[in-house]
Amino acid sequence: MAIPESSTSKPMRAQFEEFVVSLQNEIVSAFEALDGAAPAFKRDSWVRPEGGMGQSCVFASPADDPTHQSVLEKAGVNTSVVYGTLPPAAIKQMRADHTSMPLPDRPDGLPFFAAGISLVIHPRNPNAPTVHANYRYFEITEPTDSSDSDTPSEPKLLAWWFGGGCDLTPSYLFEEDAIHFHSTLKNVCDQHGPALYPTFKKWCDQYFFIPHRGETRGVGGLFFDDLNEGPHARLPSVDSAEGRRPTAAEDIFAFVRALGESFVPSYIPILEARHAMPSTPHQRRWQLLRRGRYVEFNLVYDRGTKFGLMTPGARIESILMSLPETARWEYMSDLGEEGTEEGRLMEVLRKPREWVN
Repeated sequence: MAIPESSTSKPMRAQFEEFVVSLQNEIVSAFEALDGAAPAFKRDSWVRPEGGMGQSCVFASPADDPTHQSVLEKAGVNTSVVYGTLPPAAIKQMRADHTSMPLPDRPDGLPFFAAGISLVIHPRNPNAPTVHANYRYFEITEPTDSSDSDTPSEPKLLAWWFGGGCDLTPSYLFEEDAIHFHSTLKNVCDQHGPALYPTFKKWCDQYFFIPHRGETRGVGGLFFDDLNEGPHARLPSVDSAEGRRPTAAEDIFAFVRALGESFVPSYIPILEARHAMPSTPHQRRWQLLRRGRYVEFNLVYDRGTKFGLMTPGARIESILMSLPETARWEYMSDLGEEGTEEGRLMEVLRKPREWVN
């Protein structure tokens, strides 16, 4: 398997790093512009001793201010570019999650590189939905032979792939919001292939499912993983300006980049429409119960959380930034009954709907 190359002469590692840094700035700026009276996101740059760096941009709800209620209650937009050695336990978990990846057993682990952007936004108003997005690029190589420093061996690439997606998690169902969100994603997908949206929409509904509750986490979006040069993942090539056929990696990167750039138009209009709506303590209670479900999925089932916690030098604060600031668990809650607004949402969560054709 050849290392992905590009007509820009930059390795895919460098291209993806530039992409996530630029996208992070664009998204954080959009949220700060929406709520100019709120404190800015805290920008926390960090270095990983084992190899790599990143920046966590986090918004935490300020102390109660009678003159302004912030639009967001908890939010994080994180980037990371890390490398090092995956321990055997992490390789085992990755092999289980990525069945198409040829990952051999190595008692000393395997070298890896990973770059990505991950964001979770928890608005304050119960009528405004939570949103999540994550786009990443991964490489795994054979250990290099450093016994002869004069002729270092070229690392053999064992596997590379792109993954990611985004999904919308409302506490109250506004069908027009779900339609807008899905339509924006479908428009991007359709530019790269007609089968992408229905395939990745279904994958999202299946992935963001809470088995012990029998419900999806929200109203879905897109999810994909293991996008590489395999025939099942190849995207249709388009002739470039240089007169050459882009590689599979370039095709997929163009798709992922377009999805990332669609985040602001897919979500900000929804937040603009909902954040100032009147709400009640009853709605707040239901919002906190739904956040409890969000926590259950992220801590019990989410691949990214599991993998992050197994990685040496894991930055726990960044991994768990996806959790809401407040949540609620009730014993035998009386909310969500048929015929209520809460029940309308539950119908969709128990039977995912097709939002766009």
